[in-house]
Amino acid sequence: MNDRHIVKSYDRDLEAIQALIMKMGGLVEVAILESAQSLENRDEELAERVRKNDRAVDELEERVNQECARMLALRQPSASDLRTVLTVMKIGANLERIGDYAKNMAKRTGVLVQMTPIDGSAGAIRRMSMAVEAMLKDALDAYIQRDAELAQDVRMRDMEVDQMYNALFREFLTFMMEDPRNITACMHLHFIAKNIERMGDHVTAIAEQVIYLVTGEMPEDERPKADRTAVEAPRV
Repeated sequence: MNDRHIVKSYDRDLEAIQALIMKMGGLVEVAILESAQSLENRDEELAERVRKNDRAVDELEERVNQECARMLALRQPSASDLRTVLTVMKIGANLERIGDYAKNMAKRTGVLVQMTPIDGSAGAIRRMSMAVEAMLKDALDAYIQRDAELAQDVRMRDMEVDQMYNALFREFLTFMMEDPRNITACMHLHFIAKNIERMGDHVTAIAEQVIYLVTGEMPEDERPKADRTAVEAPRV
């Protein structure tokens, strides 16, 4: 096989892997929005669908990793192509984690629908989820377009998500202090908000991988973080 055929074959393989990543990203975007929607509408059936659909995300990440490993073994990519393959694998890993957080949100929704609603909390959770979903959409667009500026914009927008999380954290504390009967529901809501904040961190990691892919260097400046609660969400 001559060099031209090798290049064409490599390009086809890479396009197939990128198609898997975009499909995975689309499923994760839907999971973010539907998990928040299931909470706002107290829709247990939708929450269960989010939980079940997470399997498809996991399977796609496994396929991405298998295809990337095959390319590394068979194609002997150049330095720049190797960077692309490694970036794809890291983006896939971050998407899988975001999907896990959406699944965890849906699990807690199933518990929360049995409790008295906390005024305004579901709408605030939905707005926070929409902000993260918009970040993810732009991060994936930045990857496809090789747009480091758009990726940097996504990276900086994570602070807005942190600020929304901090505001919710304070609100939940207030509700719990005002009425101890709110404590259990507010704790579940707090972990949901923390899951969304962590989603934002993983989207930011995707944006940073895009910057690395385009420029060859990871961002040197430490991105601003507004989360001051120092409370970590449990791993799913």
